[in-house]
Parts: sequence; C-alpha cells; structure tokens
Amino acid sequence: MVVGSPAMKIKYSYLEYLLIFFGFVLNKCFGNKYNVLFVVIDDLRPLADQNVHLPNIYKLARKGLNFKSVFAQQSLCAPSRNSMLTGRRPDSLQLYDFYSYWRDTVGNYTTIPQFFKEKGYDTYSVGKIFHPGKSSNYTDDYPFSWSTRPYHPPTEMFKDDAVCKDRHTKKFQKNLICPVNVHQQPGNTLPDLQSLEYAINILKRNLSESKPVFLAIGFHKPHIPLKFPKEYLAAIPLQNVTLPTVPYMPQGMPVVSWHPWTDVRDRDDINRLNITFPFGTMPNKWSRKIKQSYIAAALYIDDLIGILMSYVDTRNTIVVLTSDHGWSLGENGLWAKYSNFDVALRVPLVINAPGIEPKEITVPVELIDIFPTLVDIAFGDENIPKCRDSEDKNELCFEGKSLLPLIDDDQSPGDYVAISQYPRPSVYPEKNSDKPRLKDIKIMGYSIRTTTLRYTEWISFNSTCFHKNWKNNYGIELYNHTTDPTESKNLYLDPYYLDTRKELSALLRTKVG
Repeated sequence: MVVGSPAMKIKYSYLEYLLIFFGFVLNKCFGNKYNVLFVVIDDLRPLADQNVHLPNIYKLARKGLNFKSVFAQQSLCAPSRNSMLTGRRPDSLQLYDFYSYWRDTVGNYTTIPQFFKEKGYDTYSVGKIFHPGKSSNYTDDYPFSWSTRPYHPPTEMFKDDAVCKDRHTKKFQKNLICPVNVHQQPGNTLPDLQSLEYAINILKRNLSESKPVFLAIGFHKPHIPLKFPKEYLAAIPLQNVTLPTVPYMPQGMPVVSWHPWTDVRDRDDINRLNITFPFGTMPNKWSRKIKQSYIAAALYIDDLIGILMSYVDTRNTIVVLTSDHGWSLGENGLWAKYSNFDVALRVPLVINAPGIEPKEITVPVELIDIFPTLVDIAFGDENIPKCRDSEDKNELCFEGKSLLPLIDDDQSPGDYVAISQYPRPSVYPEKNSDKPRLKDIKIMGYSIRTTTLRYTEWISFNSTCFHKNWKNNYGIELYNHTTDPTESKNLYLDPYYLDTRKELSALLRTKVG
C-alpha cells in the first residue's frame, strides 16, 4: 500500500476481526449457501502486460480461477454491464447505448442478483453495478435485483465538476488527469472511499444475520476523470512509463474501426493541446502522463480491494472480481474504449470459491459466462437453462456458458471463442462515433476472438428492425496475436490467411446469426 494513502486511514477493531473470523461458523445457519462478493471495477484493462503490480488483485488471482483472456460483449458501460448481469448479448437486449431498459423493450430477463435474491439471499448494490439511468430504469433495477435501494456515494454528484487543480493556472478545472488532495475535495473524501465504507458496514452487519448475502460493489476508478489521491503518483515514476509501439493509426486499419475519443479530447487539459480531429495523435509527453495516472488510479482501487477483502471470510464466500471493459492507452493512436480492439474489450476475471483449486485459464471466454458459472458454483449445473435462440423470451436462460468445465485439463481450446460488437453511425469518424444513439446506428462491427486471432467485420445494421446485412461490408480486420499482440497489422488482404479468413467469417456469422 502506498504510504500516506487515504485508504490506510480505515482501521479495524479487535471485535471486527473476531466477527470476520467467526463468519465461517455463522454460515452454518445458511444451509449450504455461500455468501457472494461481486466486485466490478470501471474501465480496468489487465495491467499485468504493462508490468504493473496490483498486489491485492494478484493475491486473489493466485488463490482462485484466474482467467487471462476475458472479453466484454461491448466496450461501453451500460451495454456491457447489462449483458454481464443478464447473461445476454447486446443484440438480445437491443441495447448499444444508454437509453432503453430491457424489461420494457425485449423481455423480463432475470439478473445475477435477482437470481440469488429469489434463492433466499439478501442482495445489496454499492456504487456502480448497473449503469445508472434509463438503461436500469433509473433505479439500478430495484426492486427486482436488490433487497434494498442501491447505494450511490453522495460525492458521486461531483464526479465531472471542476475539482482538479491545474498545476500551471492554479485554477480548478475539468481535467482528464486529476491527482487530488482528498481533504480538499467536496465532503473531504472521494466516491470510492464512501462506497468502500458502506460495503464494509454491510459486511459487518450481516455477519450476524441468518440469511446469506450477495454484495455487489462497483468502484468508479480508473474511469475518467483520472481522479485519485495524489500520493499514488509517486509509485509510478514518469520516466518508467513506456509508450505503445504503434501510437498512430496503423496501415491497413479500416477507417470505420477508428474512433475519435471525444470524451478525452473534451477535458480541459487535453483540449488545450488542440489535437487535430479526428485522426490527431496524442503528444508523447501526454501519453506518458495519462498512462501514469491511469495506473495510479488502478493502484488506488487495488488498495481499496485489499481493505475490503480483510472483511471477507473466503472459506464461506464466493468472490468474483472483474471489469465492464478495457481502455486503450494510446495503442494504434486510440484512447478510452469504443472499439473492437483487445485493449478495449479485454478485462481481468478472478473467481474464488470454497473447494475450487487455483488455476490459470488462457482460452478466450466472455463476461456473459459469469452468470451461469456463478449458478453452477452455488447451485449446480442443473440450474443453467440454455437459451434456444436470440429471440428466447424465457426470464431465465443464458447465452453464456459455465466455465467450471475449464478446470478439467481435457477441454479443447478450439471450443472457446469470444464474440464482441461495436456500433458506428458512419464510416468516417464523427463527433458521435464513440457513443452513437440507437437511432443513429448504421453500422455494426462484429468481432470474434480465438486463442490466437481476432477477426472483425463491419456491416450494415438497421437500428429500427435490428437487421444485419452481411453483404454490405464497410471494413474487415484480421490480427494474429502470436506475432502482433497490439493488433497493429491488419492481415485481411494477406493471401497466406485466405483460408483462415473464410473460416473465421463463417464461424462469426454462425455465432452472431
């Protein structure tokens, strides 16, 4: 933990440690039901490839199932979270933006916390689990999913305010890079610190309850603005921060694949750089500074997870830790998310459960696999109904699959692929290319990830009747991760990959429909 971190100021009493210790004994009155802790970190890509040490997350990973190739269904908050929490793909939810609620528009689909609630659990939401707003009915899907109203930290209302003190102007601005003195912030705290405190109180209170608990906590950072206690910057010397090998649009990338990272450009500190829209490149100095702050924000959250886990008895608790999607740090000239590239889609996933031995799993899996996997662990695979097709209106069925069979060594990597997608309003990047509303979507990029390859087709999409036209293609991408892990060389036109391209195209269409 970083010396001087605000997280260190949360102390534990002797009585609290006793309560934690005896939690396992108290679990006997639950029958065979385990508590569940579900941790979602906003915009966290796997940082192990960046030689960044997140000790508390890595500690969890060493003790559980550590999935190394996990992919979101769409690299945008609301669609990704709703897919993960219902076990359904964005096409099944018909949600690609922030402005519809699946229970009203497509079906009364069951969610992860709702399933556990109906099995006798008290379910709690702290921080950002569902994306707040219309996509969760302005209630975070309460009362369907939660036993009590979800908690959002009061200081969340200041998340986009001018609270970042600029070093040069000495004024408070809406900056992208925002290390802060916590005691000078509104309420003398930060939203994630408030969420942590609230979650700990739930854990302490419910150790003496007779019902099992499903507690979901969503941490906001490292989502922008990159606001975190300034002490964490010291752990990431700027001179040690590396730049991407290809910090610009690579040759062969179709224009439709590019997005202009408007939310990054619009921050006061980045806006002053006057980067040409839409293809301008971030200056190297600022690329390092952004990456430094992103990692610092991740370290901050890692500390909070360490504190949270000190209140959890893993002998009677299933722990899931993941993120909604990744975040580009300048690879191929891109920042933020909004794409079908690995860096925008790939996330960490750790599952710890009593009786399951640690294992590292490298085959590609999906966030929609979490729901059936949790059901399998807690209640057995007979409770996992498979969706018959994308039109299935059953309240409970899964388009994902349980990942428990991957514990066995006889599973074939060829059986596992990940499907993702991203919408565009046009071929050429526009102001709304990052986050087009449903009515503006004209193109959908469908992407399939195998163990070594990523293949993507950008096709016509009718956002009124949700029809795909595979014959009308605006761009095709093929990347070989064995030789090109940053996806900087599009191999679509390479004759060597002609057969591979045909196979992946056929497989993608089979999976997507």
